[in-house]
Amino acid sequence: MSLTPQWLDELRARTSLSALIGRSVRVQKAGREFKACCPFHNEKTPSFTINDEKGFYHCFGCGAHGDAIRWMTDHQGLPFLDAVKELAASAGMEVPAPDPRAARRAEEQKSLHDVMAAAQAFFVKSLAEDQGAQARAYLASRGFPAHIVKEFGFGYAPDSRTALKEALSQFPESMLIEAGLRIIVEGRDPYDRFRGRLMLPICDPRGRVIAFGGRILDKTKTDAPKYLNSPDTPLFDKGRTVYNLHRASPASRQSGRVVVVEGYMDVVALAAAGIGEAVAPLGTALTEDQIERLWRLTECPVLCFDGDAAGQRAATRAIVRALPLLRPGHSLKIAVLPDKLDPDDLIKQRGVAAMEDVLAAARPMVEVLWDIERAAGPVTTPEDKAGLKARLMAHVESIGDNDIKGLYRRDLLDRFGELAYPQRERPAFQPSQRRPGPGGKWQPGPPPLPAAVTARMQAVGERRPLLAAVLAGLIAQPREIARHAESLARIEVPDPALAALLDALIDLVHSAAQPLESTHVLPILAKRGLRAPSADDYAGMRFGFLDGKAPGAAEELAEAVDLLVGLPAVEAALAEATRRHEAEFSDETFAEQQRLLQRRLALLARLGQMGRTRAGM
Repeated sequence: MSLTPQWLDELRARTSLSALIGRSVRVQKAGREFKACCPFHNEKTPSFTINDEKGFYHCFGCGAHGDAIRWMTDHQGLPFLDAVKELAASAGMEVPAPDPRAARRAEEQKSLHDVMAAAQAFFVKSLAEDQGAQARAYLASRGFPAHIVKEFGFGYAPDSRTALKEALSQFPESMLIEAGLRIIVEGRDPYDRFRGRLMLPICDPRGRVIAFGGRILDKTKTDAPKYLNSPDTPLFDKGRTVYNLHRASPASRQSGRVVVVEGYMDVVALAAAGIGEAVAPLGTALTEDQIERLWRLTECPVLCFDGDAAGQRAATRAIVRALPLLRPGHSLKIAVLPDKLDPDDLIKQRGVAAMEDVLAAARPMVEVLWDIERAAGPVTTPEDKAGLKARLMAHVESIGDNDIKGLYRRDLLDRFGELAYPQRERPAFQPSQRRPGPGGKWQPGPPPLPAAVTARMQAVGERRPLLAAVLAGLIAQPREIARHAESLARIEVPDPALAALLDALIDLVHSAAQPLESTHVLPILAKRGLRAPSADDYAGMRFGFLDGKAPGAAEELAEAVDLLVGLPAVEAALAEATRRHEAEFSDETFAEQQRLLQRRLALLARLGQMGRTRAGM
């Protein structure tokens, strides 16, 4: 099939965009244009405009923009070719003929659509007859209203090996087999696939029946699966099909969300409760194709899983599938139901508000991923903790988008650092010049820092200038980034600009295909909107590692990184030793306190020596 730009332009010209949109959205004339409340986000004041002359719509609130074809794909959820065919039929245009083989396939599919439509009519008719009494009783026990039963097309497959074949005698048996309605087994006569089951049609995005799902009604039949779906056919690919997508698409535009549940009966239960934007996979874990289809409706679908172990496994599989696909603004959220309750049970026991609370509490993927791996095993030994970190980083490496990969790495390493390297709370420590020692005798405190060192440390402040200098040194010596990546990832950085720069440098280590040079790093940072620190960022301090050419620059840079990581640890230990000494007041606690105090002063003095002021150069 060849759809030339000229043919597509003619299709757009023959389509009244305001009339097309007006089929599902209330539009009002506004001068030479039309306006409406945007169907892509909730609003009370219309900001959505339609221009028939120019052939596009635009929302000044959320930025939604497109033409007639885009409307059919984004709002109606149709694939591109289906959207084109539907618009062409309305405009009275002939779609360019495909090649002969594609034409034959299309004709075969059209015939199979006729078969599936006839089968659906037969199942619905059977449900209304005497033989459908058990199926009607089951629907009544579920509390599904009559309009929901009709809307979702419930039916009944008689408990017979030939009932469907006899009802669809106008079609050859080969077509029934190809459509998945009959089963052929070597050495036996073909027989109906669905027997004695409550039937539910599975539709494509255009609402055409392409497959069926059947629930067994006889509880004594333990040798048969509770739920049975059609096999893959020329019409039905279970890995690409999302159940209820054709109904959920319009509903999701109003609510701004899509809810993914585990089975189609859960979808029906939510629709009966007024949540019409629910969909489900079909007996398999959510696939990459299904995730992409859901992203056409909303950027962050909500996956709703049971609170048991099986639900957690399903959540894990969904996250693993989604990680390589993540792109800016597109993700998944995970909602967990109370243990041993499915959506229908929750709504019946606690009401729709309880279900809405579960959906509102949905959490980002990164949080759920951390919780899953954190609970996967003990984390008491260093080996356990290293195993946890390895699993987390393996997930991070599967992410395709570099920016998202870097942000996931930083988030998960921060969580891991809090677990593996807990920070003790400590009061601000102010050493006095005299303090009581063992036995109540006053002992002299440490001498005050030299004025020059104090001035330099005051300039360094909260270690921000030192971090800025270290980052400048890493940019000058990019081959040193990998050496210090582990230590750098443990540094707490409250400054957003420096945090983004630090994340970018760490990410370069994992994404670089060859050794980095400084000339490579700066253009990459510039592309990400980041800049290298300047002299003002490190408070006028001068460090020997800044240009990367001075003798011993790499060693001095390593020492600066050690100071960034080590000084907070020494201060935490000193605060704890001070608290213990004030509580116990022994020779041992006093000696430990003094040892740590001297260590802290030595680190500060070394930092003052490294950061020589320009005036002293």
